[in-house]
Amino acid sequence: MAARQPAQRGAPWARRLYSAVLYGLAPLIWWRVWRERLPGRPRRERLGQLSPVPAGERTIWLHCASVGEVQAARPLIEALLAHYPGHHLTVTTMTATGAERVQALREALAKPGEAPRLRHAFVPLDFPGAAKRFVARLRPELALFFETELWPNLLHACRRRGVPVAVVNGRLSPRAFRGYRRLRPLMRDALSRVDWLAAKSAADAERFRALGMAPALTRVVGSLKFDISPDGGAIEVSERLRTRLGERPVWVAGSTHPGEDEQLLAAHARLRETLPSALLVLVPRHPRRFDAVAALCREQGLALARRSRDEWPAADTAVYLGDTMGELLALYGAGDLAFVGGSLAPIGGHNLLEPAAMGVPVLTGPGLANFEDVAEVLREAGALVEVADGEALAGTLVRLLADRSECRRLADAGRRVVAANRGALATTLEGLATLLPGE
Repeated sequence: MAARQPAQRGAPWARRLYSAVLYGLAPLIWWRVWRERLPGRPRRERLGQLSPVPAGERTIWLHCASVGEVQAARPLIEALLAHYPGHHLTVTTMTATGAERVQALREALAKPGEAPRLRHAFVPLDFPGAAKRFVARLRPELALFFETELWPNLLHACRRRGVPVAVVNGRLSPRAFRGYRRLRPLMRDALSRVDWLAAKSAADAERFRALGMAPALTRVVGSLKFDISPDGGAIEVSERLRTRLGERPVWVAGSTHPGEDEQLLAAHARLRETLPSALLVLVPRHPRRFDAVAALCREQGLALARRSRDEWPAADTAVYLGDTMGELLALYGAGDLAFVGGSLAPIGGHNLLEPAAMGVPVLTGPGLANFEDVAEVLREAGALVEVADGEALAGTLVRLLADRSECRRLADAGRRVVAANRGALATTLEGLATLLPGE
């Protein structure tokens, strides 16, 4: 392993105070994660009590918060498995939906005749004992934290065991930065245990530096999201869907949240006044909302078909509910237009590049705090359509579905943006090699 650069001095008292507050809030924290479980997976994993890694097995650890981060990290996951063939890769998540996505990736990436090297574990709650136990049992040779996942006690446990740590695809939205700035001593202590940080943008890098990240250990590499490459399975499913849907106008609303679905359904009702055969493919962000969104559609008098039940949209079906996991890319690819959710509600947006990579024009609301860097690149290329609210969305849908040439221009511009900005993955792997050389 290459020599690690020395980190700056942190503020241990801040981490001790943070731990004391966590212990005080333990009942509330435990209640929050109680729902996030999978059948057959014991909740004691949340306390770091996973099965110890077999002797002699080499492990890399990547932590992603939830399903969106796992999806965004897929190019990195595939690259790590390829560059470190002698290692297993353990991906941790906080949510059960993230766990399901890792398991789906494990199956998709499995090679015939070979034992899968991709595993999932739930990340432990950031209590000092749980963090120490988790790192001791996993024994990773390299720990990677995706985007904004900075857990002080886990970072401290890695440093105590000599595990090099990198933050990859590092981002800090202005809102997150304002919150972390109030905890600057704690963040300085946490960041003092990061050996290398790959920032998405110069603005993100500057925010991390303002919180205490050493400039010499920070590099702007771009967003790993641009390295998205739809697999053949997603393309095949989208083409099959599009063929079956025929010539009717189809738009997709993906990763939607409460407060958005009502606006999207109202926009769709207005669209159908002009284009009665128009179909909305609606994909809620969280599986626990599938039934509630289905009920909302029925309350509004919109004929519904549910993908999870193998129901197929009939000629009079207004909404096709994408209530399955791991199919968002394929569903985006089946549309004439794609609206990316989390942007009409105060969420901060979701991955605008997923429909762009599938060759579908990208629409969004105004709330893009978490994806402003990506949005700016798409804007400059004329590959992003922004609407102020649900009412404006309805008019935009009518206009674009009547202008096929503009749709083709938007789709081509989006594809070019994705292709031109790839490269963050190669630079990230180059930086990680200073901490753990490839094989």
